[in-house]
Amino acid sequence: MWPADVTEEPVREYRQAKFRRPPGATEILLVRHGESAPVREGVPVPLDPVGEQQAKSVANRLLEEEELSAIYVSTLQRTAQTAAPLAERLRLSPVVEPDLREVFLGEWEGETFRKLAAERHPIAVKAFTEERWDVIPGAEGPEAFVARIRAAITRIAERHPDQCVAVFTHGGVIGQLLSLASGSRPFAFLGSDNGSISHLVIDGDRWILRRYNDTAHLHLGFSTASEPVI
Repeated sequence: MWPADVTEEPVREYRQAKFRRPPGATEILLVRHGESAPVREGVPVPLDPVGEQQAKSVANRLLEEEELSAIYVSTLQRTAQTAAPLAERLRLSPVVEPDLREVFLGEWEGETFRKLAAERHPIAVKAFTEERWDVIPGAEGPEAFVARIRAAITRIAERHPDQCVAVFTHGGVIGQLLSLASGSRPFAFLGSDNGSISHLVIDGDRWILRRYNDTAHLHLGFSTASEPVI
């Protein structure tokens, strides 16, 4: 008697899963403003021509790859100028979110910080060594800084469930937000490049870090900067 035919079960395959935005979550693309012009005492700092080109490159990248529902900027003009090419082409009016403003540096606000940091003033060195801005006289403390930018991102996420938005802000803000998302040191993500894109997914109280300092659209090599500054 011939043995009964044996039907072999197909071998199951399990591919690596791709990330999918959780239902109700918000994707936030954090764009650091373009390079600003050299500071001049008492004069608001606009974008440098290099920064204007970076803004156009950001617009091209985001229009090519993302479907955006809103654009947010801080109160400082360099973020609005960086967002302008994207906003014009999408016909979206950027929303000003005051709490996205850069960390307040007290007596070193504005041109003073850039000058003293470049000169490696002992207090600037101490700020980077201790990873806190409030070693600078009158500067914003970490608790207040974290509270306001966390609140800003939470508000934005609550307005845009199941959507993707672009947030044009500052290096110190981006660094602190990514530190919150990852549970890292406060300054671990400080020093993102001008015009770079970082990526957070906000799912309620869970913050997911997806990308940091993406500069593919800027055609930059690896940075050789020795000291990150905001």
